[in-house]
Amino acid sequence: MSGKVAVRNVRLCEKDCLCLYVCPTGASDTENSVIDREKCIGCGACAEACPANAISLVPREYPPQQKKTEEVTAALRYLAHSKARQETIAAGLPGPLAEAVGKSCRIMAEDLLREAGYMLPQSANVRALLEDMLSRADEPGFPKEAAELLLGSLEMNEPSSAAEEKREPARMRKCSVCGYIHEGALPEGFRCPVCGQSAAALVKLEAEAARKYRL
Repeated sequence: MSGKVAVRNVRLCEKDCLCLYVCPTGASDTENSVIDREKCIGCGACAEACPANAISLVPREYPPQQKKTEEVTAALRYLAHSKARQETIAAGLPGPLAEAVGKSCRIMAEDLLREAGYMLPQSANVRALLEDMLSRADEPGFPKEAAELLLGSLEMNEPSSAAEEKREPARMRKCSVCGYIHEGALPEGFRCPVCGQSAAALVKLEAEAARKYRL
């Protein structure tokens, strides 16, 4: 069996169904359009036969999220925050163009968060998010059962030690000049990646304010 598995993009699928006739195991012959990963051997025959390019091969198991430097993470966070602000501004404007801009900003923000490792299903960030959500599960309307199901079913591939799981939440600070949000310890010689100010320009955020800015 190959280390890859076939997936179908139902938005691109034109129902030509050539994949059904070339698949040696019948993995692509499904009622819900989702290729059966248990039957799929990753041969790629269906992807080659599909005239709409609706099928592609992806790894069966993804490696742990690649660690990024503080500068890269800070830049990704700042860009994501800026796109969120732009989406909010667009939501207050009339017309289809503003609506399109808002949707575009949301998509770009989601891409940035995925790149930063905050939306990867197997990452430690997702595990920490779900655990934090469950710690506040008494809030009205919170889907506690769904969060518990996700936490139990997602295959986390970033091991965390008991010490990491018990550590206090990282302290967050906000640049008083440009509004940049910094999370974690301040390295020696720190400079704001946005406006270049020194660490003296950062002010600590209280718990409620930090929750507002946390990604």
